Amino acid sequence: MPELPEVEVTKRGIEKVLLGHTIKDVYYGKLKMREPLSPDLMKLSGAKVTDIRRRAKYIIIFTTNGSLIIHLGMTGHLSIVDTNTERKLHDHLELMLDSGTSIRLNDARRFGLAVYVDKDSDPYEYKGIKILGPEPLEDSFTPEVLLESLKKRKLAIKQCLMNSAVVVGVGNIYACESLFLSRIDPERPANSITKKEAKLLVENIKTILAESIKSGGTTIRDFEGADGKLGYFVQNLMVYGHEGEKCKVCGHEIKRIVQGQRSTFFCPHCQK
Repeated sequence: MPELPEVEVTKRGIEKVLLGHTIKDVYYGKLKMREPLSPDLMKLSGAKVTDIRRRAKYIIIFTTNGSLIIHLGMTGHLSIVDTNTERKLHDHLELMLDSGTSIRLNDARRFGLAVYVDKDSDPYEYKGIKILGPEPLEDSFTPEVLLESLKKRKLAIKQCLMNSAVVVGVGNIYACESLFLSRIDPERPANSITKKEAKLLVENIKTILAESIKSGGTTIRDFEGADGKLGYFVQNLMVYGHEGEKCKVCGHEIKRIVQGQRSTFFCPHCQK
């Protein structure tokens, strides 16, 4: 699943070709995604793109005729292609631009989302967006904010970091890596985290996410940005996916456990 860095890389990729351009035409498929694709998407035809933003793992495209909310789901991918390029299987949405270029949404498993929001409505009030917690890369995400959110939570800290009500976009990979760099046991109750640990955790979350974005994301399976370039942050992963290997810090064996049906990778020696 594309995580926050991958979505940010995708957003920056399509931004280069969308901003300031007019959507000449819209194509949408008939297969149901997370929500059925609405004929209202055609209202974007003739609209000029005025802004593109990311909120958590949602991409919001603002136009003169309303907004488009996109979520990539499990296997979704936005690509930049020549409008004359033949559509592929699972191409569910296409924005055809006045430049002769198109943005296409391809999603094999169809867990993604493409929702039109009329120009008199606020896309940030969409049901999946308005409930989200703080953005990890913004100054508003502080140790104090994290501690306040964790103080009544007895669930393991790893699972809490993946809760979008606590902080958005810290998916499985980045939660494992942040906890390793912070030397925190992933099974620790969230409400046992100290102020000092929260400070370190916030710093590491910000650093890891920023570095992943700079590297083009993390290539797990087949992620690539909208420009077709692969992400390379996978080369920097310290524990994720390294079960049975020696820890690069202490030389002890990296372990894997399952928490909330997701694999957690950690070093029992470094993260006591």
